[in-house]
Amino acid sequence: MLSASNRLTSAEDFRHTVRRGRRAGGPLMVLHLAVPNVDKATSVQPRVGFVVAKSVGPAVTRNRVKRRLRHLMRERVSMLPSGSLLVVRALPGSAAATSRDLAAELDRCLVPTMKELI
Repeated sequence: MLSASNRLTSAEDFRHTVRRGRRAGGPLMVLHLAVPNVDKATSVQPRVGFVVAKSVGPAVTRNRVKRRLRHLMRERVSMLPSGSLLVVRALPGSAAATSRDLAAELDRCLVPTMKELI
């Protein structure tokens, strides 16, 4: 589970990240990554938020997808630049995907996006 300091909870932060962040996607998910200007304080921890729409499936399925993604991001949050905001939007295919598939897709989308921004 992600710690409270690594959770993205504000609707404004979600909106800012989705609108202005760098986008990368695949068949299972779409990632939006926003890195702050270097002028801002660098001691702020990166924050991650998840969007799992009803198109993914019923509530039980959506919650399972969110739990899997949170667990996978807990291991990868240290890779994110300080102060960055990341929104992970699960697509309907993520409901039937294994954790291994989700991890591979997350890495495939996250690493190139970070290299472009840094």
